[in-house]
Amino acid sequence: MAIQVTNSAKETQKVGAKLAKQIKPPTIIALISDLGGGKTTFTQGLAKGLNIKEKIVSPTFVLERIYKIPKKSYALYHYDLYRIEPDDILIDEILENAKDNIVVIEWAEKILQRLPKDIIKIELSTLNDDRRKIKIS
Repeated sequence: MAIQVTNSAKETQKVGAKLAKQIKPPTIIALISDLGGGKTTFTQGLAKGLNIKEKIVSPTFVLERIYKIPKKSYALYHYDLYRIEPDDILIDEILENAKDNIVVIEWAEKILQRLPKDIIKIELSTLNDDRRKIKIS
């Protein structure tokens, strides 16, 4: 388990970018934090570390966004479960997509018990406006 404290959104993104260099499919990253806790900011850094050039925005209203990773045969799947209670169909879809891709799930605590044991769990805690404690396990 690693714990880091970041002092800005840019530093939080750097933690995500660093993690990106250490992962390959199949990977599920479960992001857990309060509203405004830095989940999307972390994912922006992760995407940058994967060389994705598109603007990363939270899929709160569309549920899922898919970003092609340049020069790779796999993609980054970005889910946001904030507005919904996930059903079996959605959970099965997430798990299916995770077989060959990198999957990031915001508000993953809603389905944590249904995810495999070998996920990367990231808990982001707000210390103040810009400071975050990031616990990776």
